[in-house]
Amino acid sequence: MYEGDDNNLDAAPPEETSNRTFLIAAGILGAIVLLSLACIAGYVLIVRPQQLAQQEQASSAQATQAAQIGQALTATFAAQIVPTATLPPTFTPVVAQASPTLVPSTPTSDPATATVGAALTQAAVAQLTVVPTSSALPGTGIADQFGFPGLVVLTVALLVVILLARRLRATPLNNR
Repeated sequence: MYEGDDNNLDAAPPEETSNRTFLIAAGILGAIVLLSLACIAGYVLIVRPQQLAQQEQASSAQATQAAQIGQALTATFAAQIVPTATLPPTFTPVVAQASPTLVPSTPTSDPATATVGAALTQAAVAQLTVVPTSSALPGTGIADQFGFPGLVVLTVALLVVILLARRLRATPLNNR
């Protein structure tokens, strides 16, 4: 049986002498914040300029390639439309004689004509190709799953937890 001093019931609880745990936790959190800021600065100053340079280099290479293809197609087309010297027509009597005609199995065509035809076909297909684009925002994230009312309820619940924790810390040990 405890026979302690019951006369001192109104005395205040003893004062805490040290907040060492709190200072250690605050120091760790501060170090994490400073480390994350250093990482963000490193990304912005080192990594992102390299990515931008690579993107710019790739786009300039693509533009150069497109210009070369355009020049080649223009040169090929210009070579086809150069006028040639032709002799004036002469009167030649037509002899009406039936003869068998041979149909070639493969059409003979100029390779330059085939190149221009293929390029024009690819250009027409590219213009007709439908490129799918997104017209809606993605449906991921906490706001999309729970909506605004869910976020309000979650906010209120967290505020209640904070207030209860503060209340429990503020009550003396004798009343529990």
